[in-house]
Amino acid sequence: MSDEYTGPKVSAIAAGFKGRCPRCGKGSLFDGFIKVADECKVCRFDLRFADSADGPVVFITMIVGFIVVGAALVVEFSYQPPIWLHMVLWIPLLTILALGMLRPAKGLLIAAQYHHRAEEGRLVDDPPEAGR
Repeated sequence: MSDEYTGPKVSAIAAGFKGRCPRCGKGSLFDGFIKVADECKVCRFDLRFADSADGPVVFITMIVGFIVVGAALVVEFSYQPPIWLHMVLWIPLLTILALGMLRPAKGLLIAAQYHHRAEEGRLVDDPPEAGR
Protein backbone atom coordinates (compact mmCIF):
# COMPACT_ATOMS: atom_id res chain seq x y z
CA MET A 1 0.00 0.00 0.00
CA SER A 2 1.43 3.30 -1.07
CA ASP A 3 1.45 6.22 1.38
CA GLU A 4 2.50 9.12 -0.90
CA TYR A 5 -1.08 10.42 -1.18
CA THR A 6 -1.37 13.90 0.29
CA GLY A 7 -5.08 14.54 -0.27
CA PRO A 8 -7.68 14.88 2.47
CA LYS A 9 -8.31 12.00 4.85
CA VAL A 10 -11.34 9.93 3.95
CA SER A 11 -13.68 8.13 6.35
CA ALA A 12 -13.16 4.40 5.86
CA ILE A 13 -16.79 3.72 6.72
CA ALA A 14 -18.19 6.29 4.28
CA ALA A 15 -15.85 5.29 1.45
CA GLY A 16 -16.45 1.59 1.95
CA PHE A 17 -20.20 1.90 2.21
CA LYS A 18 -20.35 3.99 -0.97
CA GLY A 19 -17.95 1.66 -2.83
CA ARG A 20 -15.33 4.37 -3.26
CA CYS A 21 -11.54 4.27 -3.15
CA PRO A 22 -10.43 4.02 0.48
CA ARG A 23 -7.60 6.51 -0.11
CA CYS A 24 -9.19 9.40 -2.04
CA GLY A 25 -12.89 8.60 -1.59
CA LYS A 26 -13.68 9.62 -5.17
CA GLY A 27 -12.82 6.78 -7.54
CA SER A 28 -14.81 3.58 -7.71
CA LEU A 29 -13.61 0.62 -5.66
CA PHE A 30 -15.37 -1.84 -7.95
CA ASP A 31 -15.05 -2.81 -11.58
CA GLY A 32 -18.45 -4.45 -12.00
CA PHE A 33 -20.87 -5.56 -9.30
CA ILE A 34 -18.40 -7.00 -6.76
CA LYS A 35 -15.11 -7.37 -8.66
CA VAL A 36 -12.52 -5.06 -7.11
CA ALA A 37 -10.83 -2.74 -9.61
CA ASP A 38 -7.07 -3.05 -10.12
CA GLU A 39 -6.55 0.64 -9.37
CA CYS A 40 -8.47 3.80 -8.55
CA LYS A 41 -9.20 5.78 -11.71
CA VAL A 42 -8.84 9.09 -9.81
CA CYS A 43 -5.73 8.77 -7.60
CA ARG A 44 -4.16 5.70 -9.28
CA PHE A 45 -4.02 3.83 -5.97
CA ASP A 46 -3.21 0.15 -6.45
CA LEU A 47 -6.22 -1.80 -5.14
CA ARG A 48 -4.82 -5.27 -5.79
CA PHE A 49 -4.03 -5.60 -2.07
CA ALA A 50 -7.75 -5.77 -1.35
CA ASP A 51 -8.97 -9.26 -0.57
CA SER A 52 -12.08 -9.48 1.54
CA ALA A 53 -12.32 -13.24 0.87
CA ASP A 54 -15.47 -14.75 2.42
CA GLY A 55 -15.83 -12.13 5.16
CA PRO A 56 -18.74 -10.18 3.65
CA VAL A 57 -20.64 -13.35 2.79
CA VAL A 58 -20.33 -14.67 6.35
CA PHE A 59 -21.61 -11.43 7.87
CA ILE A 60 -24.44 -11.15 5.35
CA THR A 61 -25.46 -14.78 5.89
CA MET A 62 -25.74 -14.20 9.63
CA ILE A 63 -27.56 -10.87 9.39
CA VAL A 64 -29.96 -11.79 6.59
CA GLY A 65 -30.57 -15.24 8.07
CA PHE A 66 -31.50 -13.70 11.41
CA ILE A 67 -33.89 -11.23 9.77
CA VAL A 68 -35.58 -13.65 7.37
CA VAL A 69 -35.82 -16.63 9.72
CA GLY A 70 -37.10 -14.39 12.52
CA ALA A 71 -39.72 -12.84 10.28
CA ALA A 72 -40.74 -16.23 8.88
CA LEU A 73 -41.20 -17.62 12.39
CA VAL A 74 -43.30 -14.65 13.45
CA VAL A 75 -45.51 -15.00 10.37
CA GLU A 76 -45.78 -18.78 10.79
CA PHE A 77 -46.79 -18.66 14.44
CA SER A 78 -49.12 -15.67 13.98
CA TYR A 79 -50.93 -16.57 10.76
CA GLN A 80 -49.95 -20.15 9.79
CA PRO A 81 -49.94 -19.47 6.02
CA PRO A 82 -49.43 -22.25 3.46
CA ILE A 83 -45.85 -23.16 2.51
CA TRP A 84 -46.15 -21.60 -0.95
CA LEU A 85 -46.83 -18.22 0.64
CA HIS A 86 -43.68 -18.56 2.74
CA MET A 87 -41.71 -19.25 -0.42
CA VAL A 88 -43.27 -16.29 -2.22
CA LEU A 89 -42.46 -14.00 0.71
CA TRP A 90 -39.06 -15.12 1.93
CA ILE A 91 -37.11 -16.23 -1.15
CA PRO A 92 -37.33 -12.80 -2.86
CA LEU A 93 -36.65 -11.00 0.43
CA LEU A 94 -33.63 -13.20 1.09
CA THR A 95 -32.27 -12.58 -2.42
CA ILE A 96 -32.84 -8.82 -2.34
CA LEU A 97 -31.31 -8.37 1.12
CA ALA A 98 -28.29 -10.57 0.38
CA LEU A 99 -27.46 -8.95 -2.96
CA GLY A 100 -28.24 -5.47 -1.66
CA MET A 101 -25.87 -5.86 1.28
CA LEU A 102 -23.02 -7.62 -0.53
CA ARG A 103 -21.39 -4.66 -2.25
CA PRO A 104 -21.48 -2.29 0.77
CA ALA A 105 -20.21 -5.06 3.08
CA LYS A 106 -17.33 -5.88 0.75
CA GLY A 107 -16.51 -2.18 0.42
CA LEU A 108 -16.55 -1.73 4.20
CA LEU A 109 -14.19 -4.66 4.78
CA ILE A 110 -11.76 -3.49 2.10
CA ALA A 111 -11.80 0.08 3.43
CA ALA A 112 -11.16 -1.28 6.94
CA GLN A 113 -8.20 -3.28 5.59
CA TYR A 114 -6.76 -0.08 4.12
CA HIS A 115 -7.49 2.03 7.19
CA HIS A 116 -5.89 -0.47 9.59
CA ARG A 117 -3.05 -1.33 7.19
CA ALA A 118 -3.92 -5.03 7.28
CA GLU A 119 -1.43 -7.33 5.62
CA GLU A 120 -0.95 -11.03 5.19
CA GLY A 121 0.81 -12.73 8.05
CA ARG A 122 4.48 -13.49 7.55
CA LEU A 123 6.63 -16.09 9.16
CA VAL A 124 9.69 -14.77 10.93
CA ASP A 125 12.91 -16.63 11.35
CA ASP A 126 13.48 -18.32 14.67
CA PRO A 127 15.22 -15.99 17.13
CA PRO A 128 18.92 -16.66 17.61
CA GLU A 129 19.75 -19.16 20.32
CA ALA A 130 20.52 -17.20 23.48
CA GLY A 131 23.35 -18.47 25.64
CA ARG A 132 23.97 -21.74 23.78
